[in-house]
Amino acid sequence: MRTWRDRFADGGLDALADRRRCGRPRRFTPVQVAEVKALACQLPAETGTPLSRWSCPELAREVVARRIAGSISASTVRRWLRRDALKPWQYQSWIFIRDPDFRPKAARIKDLYARTFEGVPLGEGEYVISSDEKTSVQARCRCHPTLAPGQARAMRVNHKYRRGGALAYLAAYDVHRARIFGRCEPSTGIVPFMALVTQVMTIEPYASAKRVFWIVDNGSSHRGQAAADRLTKAFPNAVMVHTPIHASWTNQIEIFFSVVQRKVVAPNDFTNLD
Repeated sequence: MRTWRDRFADGGLDALADRRRCGRPRRFTPVQVAEVKALACQLPAETGTPLSRWSCPELAREVVARRIAGSISASTVRRWLRRDALKPWQYQSWIFIRDPDFRPKAARIKDLYARTFEGVPLGEGEYVISSDEKTSVQARCRCHPTLAPGQARAMRVNHKYRRGGALAYLAAYDVHRARIFGRCEPSTGIVPFMALVTQVMTIEPYASAKRVFWIVDNGSSHRGQAAADRLTKAFPNAVMVHTPIHASWTNQIEIFFSVVQRKVVAPNDFTNLD
């Protein structure tokens, strides 16, 4: 405070302005920084650039081509984008919700996970099964043996392989009892799916259960009311509940399949289907 007071006493208001600083003055204005960030938030195709995604060097070249700045380095662009956590070179896949009944269908499944159906809590003797198929699990027989990991070296899997066939893995997951039932079949279809249902529904506690809810997606093996009727005809205490269209991610069995893919299937090095 003493410094500012003395400066004001010596020179008035003008003395409170910033004095000339050492070092190079700023080369870019806040407007230029904002324009670069705005460009990074556009798809390259929208700007007429034949690229799928921006990288920092390409953004720097585009900034110069548009005369936003006379010259700029990729590292400067990267530093600006980092401040706002902008990463235009990354992308994620997503699915647009197409089912007009998405909310009620998804809510019904969420309620079942919370042991409620149509507003009524599930009681003793009522179970929830999440089921689906993992299609085309291939046996790729590598042309050279896989090398175990070593110091500063990841596991090495030979790129070349011969096809050893493929199987479909069908699984059912008891949501509240954390039990997995599964089987391998040559392919998917109504018959393999009903074989899985029979495998589960003919053992206790499901055989004598009051109700067993089967959460499935809209795949051809269990699509529509015909599949629900077929299930109930085979097992009167079974109730089929479909996920919304293109929303199989609401089915908890997909979490299990993800674990199987990461911990068992990948990197897909099998000598045969057995």
